[in-house]
Amino acid sequence: MELRLATPEQLETVYDADLKVSFPAAELKPLRIIQRMLEDGYYRPWCLFDGTEIVGECFLWLGEPGWALLDYLCISPCCRNGGLGALLLEKMLEAEPGVVILGESEMPEYAPDPAMAQRRLGFYARNHARLAGYDTEMFGVPYKTLYWADAPISDQRLIEAHRAIYLKRFSPEKFARYVRIPREPNAKPLPQVAWNE
Repeated sequence: MELRLATPEQLETVYDADLKVSFPAAELKPLRIIQRMLEDGYYRPWCLFDGTEIVGECFLWLGEPGWALLDYLCISPCCRNGGLGALLLEKMLEAEPGVVILGESEMPEYAPDPAMAQRRLGFYARNHARLAGYDTEMFGVPYKTLYWADAPISDQRLIEAHRAIYLKRFSPEKFARYVRIPREPNAKPLPQVAWNE
């Protein structure tokens, strides 16, 4: 198994074959936005290859130097439950030494499938994710905040870097309308809308 960056053609293929079938519309960026972010130098579409076949994806949205957001982690539907998710995450972390990787995982109490959301959080915990002390909300979807780093980082520093990632793409007005970093603990979720830019 080898981790490599996807070509534009491979990106389009895995978006249609894997991401569109694995993520709800409220959590999935349109392909054109991902392509634009890649062209602008703010995106790294890591793919796990088994020979010539792509069996999983781990996409990073780049922030300030040394920071990134794990935008999507996905194993091809035909290859799931075989440990490839852990392998993919391990290889991505090896490929990004010294980078603090932020993550967002759906809060079980608001998820369409609470048991799956809980299992996802367990997967990240088993794979060395630290749980931040704040939650977030994007386009009406509440998330637990995770991160991978060599040592603990203060919530204030995490929040600053997390906000900076979104503010690179969104105007302050759009950020205020659709993004909550941090999300107040007892806040009701905003209405869900499809990811947009």
